[in-house]
Amino acid sequence: MDVDGVLTDGQIIYGNNGQELKAFNVQDGMGITLAHRAGLYTAIVTGRTSEAVSRRAEELRITVCRQGVTSKREGLESVLQQLGVSPEETVFIGDDLNDLPAMALVDLPVAVANAVVEVKQAAIFCTQAPGGRGAVREVIERILKEQGLWENLVKEVAAGARTRQ
Repeated sequence: MDVDGVLTDGQIIYGNNGQELKAFNVQDGMGITLAHRAGLYTAIVTGRTSEAVSRRAEELRITVCRQGVTSKREGLESVLQQLGVSPEETVFIGDDLNDLPAMALVDLPVAVANAVVEVKQAAIFCTQAPGGRGAVREVIERILKEQGLWENLVKEVAAGARTRQ
């Protein structure tokens, strides 16, 4: 997945000291955690480089995080090679024109609700939620439901929550 406009709402905020700030959605984070519990890989392929992204990727144990990528297609090809995954078993979630090459590589290109028109046209699926507001969670939930894994994951999480209370 891309970051700005997908895992975030696309805003880039600079603090007084030049620090770049980003806001991430906790439901997207839970979706990524559930994807990992189900045995799925997750990856970030983004053109920008940000300490906030590194921190979020580490926190969520995202399988591969590639920042500062000039060609998202080449970046994604490298991730797939590293993980031993084919484009046919890959989803890429994007929002803007620079995501189109990566989207063209995979069998399931996805656009977030607030993506530009060209990205929506290239997508097989468009989320109802905008980027940074649960779009990633929506995609992961849909995949896990189609694979028949969602209900058991929900039960596992609910059982774990009850035992901690």
